[in-house]
Amino acid sequence: MSRTVLTAVPGPWESDLVTTVEGTDGYAVVRRCADLPDLLAAAAAGLGEVALVSADLRALDRAALHELTQHSVLVAGVVAPGDEMGERRLRQLGLEVVVVADTPAPDLQDRLDELTEGAGTGLSPDDEPPPEELPAADPDAEPGRVLAVWGPTGAPGRSTVALNLAVELASRAPTLLVDLDTYGSSQAQALGLLDEAPGVAAACRAADQGTLDLPALARLAPEVGGGLRILTGIPRAHRWTELRAPSVAHVLTLARQLVRFVVVDCGFGIEDDEELSYDTIAPRRNATTLTTLEEADELVVVGAGDPVGLQRLVRGVQDLGVVPTPASRVVVVNKVRAAAVGSHPERRISEALGRFAGMDDVVFLPWDPAAVDGAMLAGTSLAEHAPQSPLRRAVTSLADRYAAQPVSRRERGRVRLGR
Repeated sequence: MSRTVLTAVPGPWESDLVTTVEGTDGYAVVRRCADLPDLLAAAAAGLGEVALVSADLRALDRAALHELTQHSVLVAGVVAPGDEMGERRLRQLGLEVVVVADTPAPDLQDRLDELTEGAGTGLSPDDEPPPEELPAADPDAEPGRVLAVWGPTGAPGRSTVALNLAVELASRAPTLLVDLDTYGSSQAQALGLLDEAPGVAAACRAADQGTLDLPALARLAPEVGGGLRILTGIPRAHRWTELRAPSVAHVLTLARQLVRFVVVDCGFGIEDDEELSYDTIAPRRNATTLTTLEEADELVVVGAGDPVGLQRLVRGVQDLGVVPTPASRVVVVNKVRAAAVGSHPERRISEALGRFAGMDDVVFLPWDPAAVDGAMLAGTSLAEHAPQSPLRRAVTSLADRYAAQPVSRRERGRVRLGR
C-alpha cells in the first residue's frame, strides 16, 4: 500500500519533484500545497503521512515542524541543487532527511524509506543536535546540566535563589542563567542590565527560524562576570507568545553544549492550559515552564517560610506530581524566620513538612532582607554585595550539592504520576 505524501515546495522544480515521487514504489502525492497554512491544514485533516517541505517555504519554522509531527506526519526537506545554505537551515531546524530536488526516483525512494522505516519523526532528537551546529568540542565531555528553579505563586524567592545559585555555580564552572518567567521576568533588572536587550526572545526566534547555533547563542547570552552568562527574559509579559515550547527546548539543548550548568528561572504556572483551549495548537503561556521541567536534570522547588507560603509549597509539590519533572529534586524553604512560625523555625517547619507532605530532605535559607535589598539596589549578587551574609553562605552550601557530584543527562530519571 502506498504512503501518502504532501508537498509544499514552491519553485520551478516542484512539478519535476512530484513526478519523481510518483515514479517511486510505495509513495503517492495526494496534495500539492501552495503554502504552509495549506500544508498544516492538510496534515490536521489526516491527508498525508509524509511531508516534503522546501527551505524557501515561507514562514517555515520549528513550531510548524513540531505541529506536523503532532499530526503524525513525517517530514523531509527539499533543497535546490547546490543550495548549501538551504540545507544547513533545514538541518538546523531539526530535519534528519534532506534531499536535493533533482534526486532520481530510486535514490529518493531510499531516502524516504530511511525516513518512514525509522522510529523517529524526521526531526533530530533535542539531545543530539546536528554536528554542523556545534563547534569542535571534546567528544568525551559530558553535556551540561539544566537546573530548573520553580516555586508556587506568592513570590517565595524563585528569582533570588536562581540568580545567586547561578553565581555560586559560575565560580566553579561556566554557567548560564536563563530567565523563562513568562509572568514577571526580573533577572535583567536584578543585575542592572538593560531589560530591552533581546535575550531569550531573540534566542527562541532564531531557534524558530533554524539560525540558532552555539556562536549565536553565545552572542545573545553575554558574560556578566565570574564565568556567568545570562539570557535575559521578555521585557513585557504580553510577549510570552514569542517563547514557543519547541524553541525553548532547542535553546536548552544548545545551552548544554555552551556551559557546564544551566540555571533556569521558571514561572509559577504549571497547569496545562492547552486543556482549557479549544485550539490545541495555539501557543500556551505555561509551555515554557512545562518544557523546562521536562528537559531539566535537577529541580529546585522554592517555598516561603511562613504559613501561607508553606501551604502553597505543599500543594505545589503535589501539583508537580502530574507533570513530567526530574527525579532529582531539592525542596528549599526560603525566608525562614522565627517571627513567622515561632521559635526554632527550622525544626517547626521540618516537622510540619515531614508530617503533612513527607518531605524529609529540606534546605533552609534564612530571612536576610538587608543583604537582599542591598544587592538589588547595587544590581549585583549576594556574593559581591554581602559575601559573609547568612543567606549567601546557605546558597553556597546549596550550590555545593550540585557541583560535588556531576550526573550525566543519560542517567537522569523522570517522575510523573497518573492523572
